[in-house]
Amino acid sequence: MNAISRLIQPRSVAVIGASGDASKTAGRPVAYLRKHGFTGDIYPVNPRADHIDGLRCYPDIASLPAVPDMAIVLLGAERAHIAVRDLAARGTAAAIVLASGYTETGEEGARRQAQLIEAAGGMRILGPNTIGLVNLTDNIVLSASGALEMDHFPVGAIGVVSQSGGILGALLSRAAPRGIGLSKLISTSNEVDLELADFVDYLADDPATKVIALYVESVRNPEKFRAAALKAARAGKPVVAFKIGRSEAGAQAAVSHTGALAGADRMYDALFTQVGVIRAQSFGDLLDIPAALATGRVLRGKRVAILTSTGGAGTLVSDSLGVSGFETPAPDAETAARLRALQTGDHAALDRNPIDVTLAGLQPDLLRGAIRALLDSPSYDALTIIIGSSSLAMPELMVGAIQDCLPGSDKPVIAYISPHAPEVAALLTQRGVPAFAAAESCTVALAGMLQTARWEAPPAPSDSGTTVSIDDFPSGSLDEAQAKQLFARFGVPCARETVVSTAAEAEQAAAALGGRVVLKILSGEITHKSDVGGVAVNLTAEQIGARLGAMTSEVLTKAGIEPQRFLVQEMVSGGTELILGMHRDPLGTAILLGMGGITAELFKDTTMRLLPLQGGLSREEALEMVRELKTWPLLDGFRGRPKADVESLVSAIVAFSRMTAQLGERLVEAEINPVFVLSSGQGVRAADGVVVLAGQG
Repeated sequence: MNAISRLIQPRSVAVIGASGDASKTAGRPVAYLRKHGFTGDIYPVNPRADHIDGLRCYPDIASLPAVPDMAIVLLGAERAHIAVRDLAARGTAAAIVLASGYTETGEEGARRQAQLIEAAGGMRILGPNTIGLVNLTDNIVLSASGALEMDHFPVGAIGVVSQSGGILGALLSRAAPRGIGLSKLISTSNEVDLELADFVDYLADDPATKVIALYVESVRNPEKFRAAALKAARAGKPVVAFKIGRSEAGAQAAVSHTGALAGADRMYDALFTQVGVIRAQSFGDLLDIPAALATGRVLRGKRVAILTSTGGAGTLVSDSLGVSGFETPAPDAETAARLRALQTGDHAALDRNPIDVTLAGLQPDLLRGAIRALLDSPSYDALTIIIGSSSLAMPELMVGAIQDCLPGSDKPVIAYISPHAPEVAALLTQRGVPAFAAAESCTVALAGMLQTARWEAPPAPSDSGTTVSIDDFPSGSLDEAQAKQLFARFGVPCARETVVSTAAEAEQAAAALGGRVVLKILSGEITHKSDVGGVAVNLTAEQIGARLGAMTSEVLTKAGIEPQRFLVQEMVSGGTELILGMHRDPLGTAILLGMGGITAELFKDTTMRLLPLQGGLSREEALEMVRELKTWPLLDGFRGRPKADVESLVSAIVAFSRMTAQLGERLVEAEINPVFVLSSGQGVRAADGVVVLAGQG
C-alpha cells in the first residue's frame, strides 16, 4: 500500500495528544474510531494518562509497540512539528495535523508551516488546519468533526474532497438524512503536502467510489489537477466541483479587452470544461448532482417524461426543465395507447406531458405499468416521477413499485417530492431513485447527467509547427502595425494597410488601397484608440488628409499625446466582428473568443479554452469554441444571412493559439479586436491588434 492508501485505509492509528474526555476535540478521534467500528490497532499517546477509553495510553511516540500506518496529531501548532518529526523517524506513512495557526495566520504561521514540512521529511501530511478524513466504506473515522456524533451514515459511492474542514461536516450531516451514500470524505485545508489533486487521483482508482464531489477554494497545481480529473473522467467517474470565489470585483484592470473578459473565475470554467468537471452552481448542487450520477444511469438526450398525480407540481417541473433547454414532448401514439390501456375514465390526462395518472400513487400496479411504458418509449430519454400527497399513504408500496421498474432500463429515473416528506425522499434515494425537494434540483441533476454523457476527452495538443522567429520585434507594447505583422507571421490573415506620417502620404495610401478606408493613430502608448478620437472610418482619398489633421488635434486634446504616425487600412465590411485573445493567470494560458468590436465588454458573449502544456488548440477545439457563442447563428446563416467562412476562422484561432503556445512567457498580452469573419470562401481579416512582449531575459 502506498502512503495515501495507508492514510485512508490504515491498519493501525496513533492519536498524538489524545484526551480521555470525549467531549473535547482531543477526545473525539479515539471515541469516534471505536464508535464507528474501526477494527485495527489504536495507540493513544499522552504522557499524563495510562489508559484512554479502555485502551493503553503511551507516554510518547518512541514507546509505541509498533509503527502505526498513520497518526492523528492533536497538538497545537507550536508542538505539532515535534510529533511529526518523531513519527517520520519511526517510519509512519502519513499524519493528519489538525492544528490551526499556520499560513492562514500570517508570517509567523508561514514559518511554522515551513517547520512542519521540514519535520515531515518523506512522511505524507494531510493538513494542517484540517478536520481530517472519514472512510465510510471501511468504517474508519479519522476526524474530530462534531458531525460524527451521529450513529449511522448511509454508505455509498460518492467521494468528497473539501479544502474546507467545516464543509466536510456540513456535507456529511446533510447527506445522511437524505439517504445519500458517501464513500470517503477528506478535508485538505492548508495543503502543506497532500492536496486536492492527490485525492482525486486516489478516488479515481477507488472501487467503492463512482462519483467525486469537490469543494474548491483554489487549485494550487493546475497540471496535477488536470491530470487527476482526466484520469477520473476516463475511468467513468464524474467529478462535480463547487468553486467558491466567483465574484469578479477584485479583478485587476488589464490592457486588453481580453483581460477584462477572462477573469479568474472564467479560467476555472475553462479548466473544468476541458477536463470533464461539472461545475455546481450552488452548494446544494454539490449533493444533488452526485446523487443522480451515482446511479450510473446514462442520459442520452433532452427529452423528459414527467409522470404525476398532481398537476401543479408537474407544471413546476416542466417549466424548470424548459427554461434549461430540456424538452417535454407528448407521448408517441404507441406509448399513449399503452398508458390508456392502464386507466380509463375522465381523470387521466395521457395525451400530454406532464402525464397525469391521477390515482397512480394509490395503485402500485398502475404506477408500474405507466413507468414501464414511459421507460420503453423511444420518445423519452429520462423519467421524472412526481410524488404527491396521495402517494404518502403507502410509501413502501409506492417506492417498491418504482424500484421494480428500474432493472428494465438504463434511462435516468428521478423523483420530485411535492409535499414535505424527507423520509420518503431518503427512502427513494436509498433505493436508487434520487429524490429532490425542489423542481430546480431535478433540472440541475439531469443537466449534470447530460453533461457527463456528452463529454469527450480532449484531443492531443496541436503541434505548434515550425518555430517562428520574432527577434526583430521590440519588447513592450507594440503599435498596431507591429502587432498585426506578428499575427501575420504566424498565419493569421490581416487587413491590407500602410503606415503614413503626413496627410499627403495618407492620400496616396488611400488611393492605392482603393475604395473607402480607415484612418487610425499608430501608437504603442494608446491601446484603445477609439476612446481618444484616434479612429475614423469610411473615408475617401479626398477626405483623409483633412481628417488626419483634425485627428491629430483631437488626440492631443484628449490624451495629451501628439500622434506622429498613422495607419491607413482597407475598410472591411459585411463581416461579423469577433474578438480573439489570450489571457494568462496561475491556472494557465487561455484562448478567448467572443463577440467583438467596441461592445465586447458589454455583451460578454465569450468562450475560453486553456492551452495544453505543449502546442496549441486543435481544429476540433477551435470549432467547438465558435459553436458555443451566442453569436454562432450569425455565422451560420441566421435569417438568410450568408454563411460565414467558419473554416478560415477556425484556422485563424488555431494559428493564434500556436503563436501563444510558442511565445510562452514572452507574450504578455495579445488580442485581435475585431477580427472580421467574411462570407464563406472570403476568409477572415484581423483589423486591429494589441500585443505586449516581455524582454528576452
